[in-house]
Amino acid sequence: MRAQQPEQPYHVLFLCTGNSARSIFGEAILNRLGAGKFRAYSAGSSPAGKVNPRTIQLLERLGYPTDDLRSKSWDEFAAPDAPALDFIFTVCDNAANEVCPVWPGMPITAHWGVADPAVVAGDDGKIEAAFRQAFTILQRRIELFSNLPIKSLDRLSLRNRLAEIGKT
Repeated sequence: MRAQQPEQPYHVLFLCTGNSARSIFGEAILNRLGAGKFRAYSAGSSPAGKVNPRTIQLLERLGYPTDDLRSKSWDEFAAPDAPALDFIFTVCDNAANEVCPVWPGMPITAHWGVADPAVVAGDDGKIEAAFRQAFTILQRRIELFSNLPIKSLDRLSLRNRLAEIGKT
């Protein structure tokens, strides 16, 4: 983790394969809950190229800004001019098992797997419930993360706490 200045936020990247739902939720939630302390981003190993419309609809219904959300490749965050990352959370099992780029900043990583709501079939109610469930799981984990006493934990303790959060 990079040296932290009092006024600089921690940089956090949420990863999944398509970067159209779960990682987008993570970015939006942390940017709201952790404003000032964290700056969240999202990306995918094989980005869909657009954010799932149901993701946007749910976020807007809950009052989250969506104008800056976009589906993008994780390569943007491995480039020399990318922000130095402090934390990376994989939110899908596929991304957790892929060979990732070398990330600047030696970030602490954790796997916070969440079922993909975009693959749920059925009526609108069932699909909407899947999106809401994914959002709720990530929101709870991000609340726990954003309240951790990061500066007072050593790297190993922090890594262990993040792994525990991923199991909630």
